[in-house]
Amino acid sequence: MEGFFGDSALTRAHRPAGTGGRAALRPAVWAVTATLAILIPAAALAADKPAPAASDALFIAQIGVLLLVGRLMGELAQRFGQPAVMGQLVGGLLLGPSVLGLIWPAAQHALFPAAAEQKSMITAVSELGILMLLLLTGMETDLQLVRRVGRSAITVAAAGVAVPFVCGFALGEFLPDALLPKPDARLVTAIFLGTALSISSVKIVAMVVRDMNFMRRDLGQIIVASAILEDTIGWVIIAVAFGLASAGKIDPWTVGRAVIGTALFMVLSFTIGRRLVFEAIRWTNDNFKSEFAVVTAILLIMIAMALITDWIGVKDVLGAFVAGILVGESPILTRHIDDQLRGLITALFMPVFFCLAGLTADLTVLKNPQLAALTVGLIAIASVGKFTGAFVGGKLGGLSRAEALALGCGMNARGSTEVIVATLGLSMGVLSQNLFTLIVTMAVITTLSMPPMLRWSLRRLPMNRKERQRLKREELDAKGFVTNLERLLLAADDSPNGKFASRLAGLVAGSGGKPTTVVEFGQKNGRKSNGRSKSKSDSKSDSKSSEEAEAKTADTEQGDAAHAVKTSAKDMTTLDTHPDEEKPGSVDVIKRTHDTPDTIADEARKGYDFFVVGIAKTHNPKGGFTRDVTKVVNGFEGALAVVDSQAKGADASDIDIKRILVPINGTEVSRRAAEIAMTLARADDADVTALYVTRSTSDGRRRSASRRHEQAVLKDIAALADRYDVTLRSTTRTNVAPDEAILREAKRGYDLIVLGVSRRPGDTLYFGNTAGVVLDHAKILKLFVAS
Repeated sequence: MEGFFGDSALTRAHRPAGTGGRAALRPAVWAVTATLAILIPAAALAADKPAPAASDALFIAQIGVLLLVGRLMGELAQRFGQPAVMGQLVGGLLLGPSVLGLIWPAAQHALFPAAAEQKSMITAVSELGILMLLLLTGMETDLQLVRRVGRSAITVAAAGVAVPFVCGFALGEFLPDALLPKPDARLVTAIFLGTALSISSVKIVAMVVRDMNFMRRDLGQIIVASAILEDTIGWVIIAVAFGLASAGKIDPWTVGRAVIGTALFMVLSFTIGRRLVFEAIRWTNDNFKSEFAVVTAILLIMIAMALITDWIGVKDVLGAFVAGILVGESPILTRHIDDQLRGLITALFMPVFFCLAGLTADLTVLKNPQLAALTVGLIAIASVGKFTGAFVGGKLGGLSRAEALALGCGMNARGSTEVIVATLGLSMGVLSQNLFTLIVTMAVITTLSMPPMLRWSLRRLPMNRKERQRLKREELDAKGFVTNLERLLLAADDSPNGKFASRLAGLVAGSGGKPTTVVEFGQKNGRKSNGRSKSKSDSKSDSKSSEEAEAKTADTEQGDAAHAVKTSAKDMTTLDTHPDEEKPGSVDVIKRTHDTPDTIADEARKGYDFFVVGIAKTHNPKGGFTRDVTKVVNGFEGALAVVDSQAKGADASDIDIKRILVPINGTEVSRRAAEIAMTLARADDADVTALYVTRSTSDGRRRSASRRHEQAVLKDIAALADRYDVTLRSTTRTNVAPDEAILREAKRGYDLIVLGVSRRPGDTLYFGNTAGVVLDHAKILKLFVAS
């Protein structure tokens, strides 16, 4: 879980181990010491006075200490190349009986008293934190990645769970009664212990793999996918184990209820529940003005599913985890919403929970030689079991010896997942306090030892040609425009502009299953005239076919834009970095009807990142765009595409794009336009010409720099064309104005100009002088792609 539990784990590059660590050590230590020097004496003085059953002030002080120590220790851990959660766990150990309790027992008891009333307050925050952490864990569970690597991940996960589970179960059967909270319920503890040893911390695994730049390598994806499967299997088993523990006895009815209830919940969640979650998030996003409404909806979904799993007799954590998976797969879960939720959990619940987990553990029990020996045995059993299972699973999945070795090294980290499992076991009475401490110790040691072992094993793996080609495509996609779009909006009528805009939106959406909202502007019911009439001399035999043709034409004209988007999406193959996984595109479409440009502008403010506009009245005869276009796009701040054609009487069937002209100059907007042009060309098997305009200079150095820039720009566009599998031709114009160069080249038989532009301030939509000239004078179809 450290992907989001440490600010930089999955969102920014890590510093190498040791880089900045020593420089940061002294300030961090002084900050923690100064804080504790203020808060702990105050709490110690307060301990000498009679206190109420539960003090709100003390609760606030506890939260403050846990937040500060957790954040500082987490940051310190990251600077030494370790997960932030490990630093927070160590921070809890420093505040608990393991360190502070030894040095200053009175202060430790004053700050964290054992009174049940006081503990219940901070425990409530921790319980909510568990649900929030598992919600975000589910949101980062990439089922597409699991499907992609297929057989290898399944065999690794199956063996990686089975072998350590058997080892842990056997250990639970032979544990001394003194370590069991309920010796008569040894079976439940053994099941729980086996499951605890079989789970890997997917977020720590992902963090290290990303830190090694292996996240996009084939083996890196297998490692992460296997950890995802292990996490998922583990939480299902734990939910069943908690159901048995809650029942207090093991009998066929209890086992059957837990197993069947869990299976039924999973099936319904990934069928009916998936659609309900998608619709709930979409409806909230489209009908509430507050930008935080979707976050509230997600939390309510989590609570509802947690209550359902609790009602069927298994632990509520399973409901929160599955809710996270469904929310994460929602087609309109934008990065902005994800960041809002992630920030709340990372800033508040994560440091409080993991510091509190460390606070609960008491390492002083390891002074007992028997417990210390048992801890060493637990670590050995957990490590050997996990390594053996992952290694065997890798070999069965067809991996080489070196790859299977890396898998065994990478899957041994328990990290935050183990801490959450141990905390739940302690709260449910499945684990004793001493056994909880042993498991937390095992989690810390296996987590700290995994990164150097995985780094050592991954450095020995070379990259093959096919993998290198895929990584190059992924690198292009990472900085691409079309590949990173999340949600589209289309405003279209039944004009030629609208029909082409509908096709464009469908192709872009179909390239990656991007949900699209279609606003049908100015649609009229009833049959429209196509402007053609038959003479009285037409034969009767021709009359029937003419009526059928006219009916077909009318149906086409009355066919809505939403249907056109879906049809166009099927003409597109998905842009996948694995060529053998490309498939016909599909898109989830919502249809809305608005009568005025102002109502469309209101719709455009609902969180879309690409707005395609195709309406009849686009071009003003006096020059520039019409007021209708300005009103439609008013207030929209994302990327924009406006279609314009001065061709008269055009029909959808007349739009046959075979030659596309895209001017380029190295700017981001021109690169976006090139991507849109190649998306169209990819579907229509069209050719793309990149036009580069430059000015000559007598200064040799400036001429050389200009030439290098031109070559770099054309090389980048050529790489894009190769990514989209499009035929590209490039041409250069020198010493001519850009608008004149575009108009001259456009006369050479092109069907479409795609021009990257920037919006200028003002009361009317304006893209600058070059775009204005092209809009007014180019007599072919034009598409303006604006930032």
